[in-house]
Amino acid sequence: MRVFVAIFPPPEIRKEALEAAQRLPLGDRIGWVKPDNVHLTLRFLGELPEEALDGIRAALRKICAHYAPFDICLTGLGAFPSARHAQVLWVGVGEGSEQIRSLATDLAAALASLGFERERRPYAPHLTLGRIRGRAANLDLPPVVSGLEFRASSVELVESKLALEGPFYKALDAFVLRNEN
Repeated sequence: MRVFVAIFPPPEIRKEALEAAQRLPLGDRIGWVKPDNVHLTLRFLGELPEEALDGIRAALRKICAHYAPFDICLTGLGAFPSARHAQVLWVGVGEGSEQIRSLATDLAAALASLGFERERRPYAPHLTLGRIRGRAANLDLPPVVSGLEFRASSVELVESKLALEGPFYKALDAFVLRNEN
Protein backbone atom coordinates (compact mmCIF):
# COMPACT_ATOMS: atom_id res chain seq x y z
CA MET A 1 0.00 0.00 0.00
CA ARG A 2 1.12 3.59 -0.72
CA VAL A 3 1.35 5.54 2.52
CA PHE A 4 2.10 9.06 3.74
CA VAL A 5 1.89 11.09 6.97
CA ALA A 6 0.04 14.42 6.89
CA ILE A 7 -1.92 17.17 8.60
CA PHE A 8 -5.31 17.84 7.00
CA PRO A 9 -6.77 21.35 7.37
CA PRO A 10 -10.50 21.68 8.03
CA PRO A 11 -12.64 21.36 4.85
CA GLU A 12 -13.46 25.09 4.70
CA ILE A 13 -9.75 26.02 4.74
CA ARG A 14 -9.00 23.55 1.94
CA LYS A 15 -11.85 24.99 -0.11
CA GLU A 16 -10.78 28.61 0.46
CA ALA A 17 -7.14 27.87 -0.42
CA LEU A 18 -8.23 26.27 -3.69
CA GLU A 19 -10.58 29.16 -4.47
CA ALA A 20 -7.75 31.67 -3.93
CA ALA A 21 -5.52 29.74 -6.35
CA GLN A 22 -8.29 29.25 -8.90
CA ARG A 23 -8.45 33.02 -9.40
CA LEU A 24 -5.17 32.76 -11.33
CA PRO A 25 -5.62 32.94 -15.12
CA LEU A 26 -4.62 29.33 -15.87
CA GLY A 27 -7.72 28.09 -17.65
CA ASP A 28 -7.56 24.37 -18.30
CA ARG A 29 -3.75 24.23 -18.04
CA ILE A 30 -3.95 23.04 -14.45
CA GLY A 31 -5.26 19.92 -12.82
CA TRP A 32 -6.65 20.97 -9.45
CA VAL A 33 -6.33 18.82 -6.36
CA LYS A 34 -9.71 17.67 -5.06
CA PRO A 35 -10.64 19.65 -1.92
CA ASP A 36 -10.76 16.46 0.19
CA ASN A 37 -7.17 15.68 -0.85
CA VAL A 38 -5.56 19.01 0.08
CA HIS A 39 -3.13 18.31 2.92
CA LEU A 40 0.22 19.20 4.40
CA THR A 41 2.56 16.24 3.90
CA LEU A 42 4.98 15.55 6.72
CA ARG A 43 6.49 12.54 4.96
CA PHE A 44 5.68 10.38 1.95
CA LEU A 45 6.58 6.78 2.78
CA GLY A 46 5.82 5.08 -0.54
CA GLU A 47 4.81 1.46 -1.08
CA LEU A 48 4.87 -0.51 2.17
CA PRO A 49 3.70 -3.90 3.35
CA GLU A 50 0.94 -3.69 5.94
CA GLU A 51 3.18 -5.21 8.63
CA ALA A 52 5.45 -2.12 8.42
CA LEU A 53 2.63 0.07 9.72
CA ASP A 54 2.89 -1.09 13.35
CA GLY A 55 6.33 0.49 13.82
CA ILE A 56 5.20 3.68 12.07
CA ARG A 57 2.11 3.89 14.27
CA ALA A 58 4.20 3.44 17.42
CA ALA A 59 6.60 6.17 16.28
CA LEU A 60 3.73 8.56 15.50
CA ARG A 61 2.06 7.92 18.86
CA LYS A 62 5.31 8.72 20.67
CA ILE A 63 6.10 11.83 18.60
CA CYS A 64 2.59 13.30 18.75
CA ALA A 65 2.52 12.88 22.55
CA HIS A 66 5.30 15.50 22.73
CA TYR A 67 3.50 18.23 20.75
CA ALA A 68 0.67 20.48 21.81
CA PRO A 69 -1.90 21.53 19.21
CA PHE A 70 -0.70 24.63 17.35
CA ASP A 71 -1.98 27.27 14.95
CA ILE A 72 -1.13 27.23 11.25
CA CYS A 73 -1.51 30.28 9.04
CA LEU A 74 -1.33 29.80 5.28
CA THR A 75 0.59 32.67 3.73
CA GLY A 76 0.94 32.90 -0.03
CA LEU A 77 0.88 31.00 -3.27
CA GLY A 78 4.08 29.55 -4.68
CA ALA A 79 5.20 27.12 -7.32
CA PHE A 80 7.74 24.37 -7.79
CA PRO A 81 10.37 24.60 -9.13
CA SER A 82 9.69 28.38 -9.36
CA ALA A 83 6.94 30.84 -10.33
CA ARG A 84 8.72 31.44 -13.68
CA HIS A 85 8.74 27.71 -14.47
CA ALA A 86 5.70 26.54 -12.50
CA GLN A 87 4.78 22.88 -12.61
CA VAL A 88 3.19 22.54 -9.15
CA LEU A 89 1.09 25.27 -7.51
CA TRP A 90 1.02 25.38 -3.69
CA VAL A 91 0.15 27.54 -0.71
CA GLY A 92 2.84 28.03 1.91
CA VAL A 93 2.84 28.13 5.69
CA GLY A 94 3.79 31.13 7.83
CA GLU A 95 2.83 30.79 11.48
CA GLY A 96 3.22 27.18 12.56
CA SER A 97 6.03 26.38 10.14
CA GLU A 98 8.55 25.93 12.97
CA GLN A 99 6.33 23.36 14.71
CA ILE A 100 5.68 21.58 11.40
CA ARG A 101 9.41 21.44 10.63
CA SER A 102 10.10 20.13 14.13
CA LEU A 103 7.41 17.44 13.73
CA ALA A 104 8.85 16.46 10.32
CA THR A 105 12.39 16.32 11.75
CA ASP A 106 11.31 14.13 14.68
CA LEU A 107 9.36 11.91 12.28
CA ALA A 108 12.40 11.58 9.98
CA ALA A 109 14.58 10.52 12.93
CA ALA A 110 12.03 7.95 14.11
CA LEU A 111 11.62 6.60 10.58
CA ALA A 112 15.40 6.37 10.12
CA SER A 113 15.50 4.07 13.16
CA LEU A 114 12.92 1.90 11.33
CA GLY A 115 15.13 1.70 8.23
CA PHE A 116 13.67 4.54 6.12
CA GLU A 117 16.17 6.73 4.28
CA ARG A 118 16.28 10.40 5.21
CA GLU A 119 15.02 12.86 2.61
CA ARG A 120 17.78 14.58 0.66
CA ARG A 121 15.83 17.77 -0.01
CA PRO A 122 15.14 20.26 2.77
CA TYR A 123 11.59 20.07 4.09
CA ALA A 124 9.32 22.91 2.91
CA PRO A 125 5.84 22.92 4.50
CA HIS A 126 3.15 23.53 1.88
CA LEU A 127 -0.21 22.32 0.60
CA THR A 128 -0.23 21.28 -3.07
CA LEU A 129 -3.22 22.81 -4.86
CA GLY A 130 -2.65 21.87 -8.51
CA ARG A 131 -0.31 20.60 -11.21
CA ILE A 132 0.33 22.41 -14.49
CA ARG A 133 -0.40 20.35 -17.60
CA GLY A 134 2.09 20.45 -20.45
CA ARG A 135 4.93 22.94 -20.43
CA ALA A 136 5.71 24.92 -17.29
CA ALA A 137 3.83 28.18 -16.74
CA ASN A 138 5.23 31.62 -15.94
CA LEU A 139 3.01 32.81 -13.07
CA ASP A 140 2.52 36.17 -11.41
CA LEU A 141 1.63 34.95 -7.93
CA PRO A 142 -0.02 37.10 -5.26
CA PRO A 143 2.34 37.41 -2.28
CA VAL A 144 -0.35 36.88 0.35
CA VAL A 145 -3.36 34.67 0.87
CA SER A 146 -5.14 36.11 3.90
CA GLY A 147 -7.40 34.70 6.55
CA LEU A 148 -6.53 31.03 6.09
CA GLU A 149 -5.77 29.87 9.62
CA PHE A 150 -6.50 26.65 11.45
CA ARG A 151 -5.42 24.68 14.50
CA ALA A 152 -3.41 21.51 13.94
CA SER A 153 -4.54 19.02 16.55
CA SER A 154 -3.67 15.68 14.96
CA VAL A 155 -1.43 13.93 12.45
CA GLU A 156 -2.79 11.24 10.14
CA LEU A 157 -1.33 8.10 8.63
CA VAL A 158 -2.93 7.89 5.18
CA GLU A 159 -3.20 5.31 2.43
CA SER A 160 -3.15 6.66 -1.12
CA LYS A 161 -4.80 4.61 -3.87
CA LEU A 162 -4.16 5.77 -7.41
CA ALA A 163 -7.08 5.81 -9.86
CA LEU A 164 -7.75 7.27 -13.32
CA GLU A 165 -9.73 10.14 -11.77
CA GLY A 166 -6.91 10.92 -9.34
CA PRO A 167 -5.72 9.62 -5.97
CA PHE A 168 -8.13 8.48 -3.30
CA TYR A 169 -7.00 8.94 0.33
CA LYS A 170 -8.07 6.81 3.26
CA ALA A 171 -7.05 7.70 6.82
CA LEU A 172 -5.58 4.60 8.45
CA ASP A 173 -5.06 6.25 11.83
CA ALA A 174 -5.05 9.66 13.52
CA PHE A 175 -2.62 10.67 16.27
CA VAL A 176 -3.67 13.48 18.60
CA LEU A 177 -1.17 16.19 19.50
CA ARG A 178 -1.33 16.31 23.29
CA ASN A 179 1.99 17.44 24.85
CA GLU A 180 2.35 14.92 27.67
CA ASN A 181 5.73 16.37 28.77
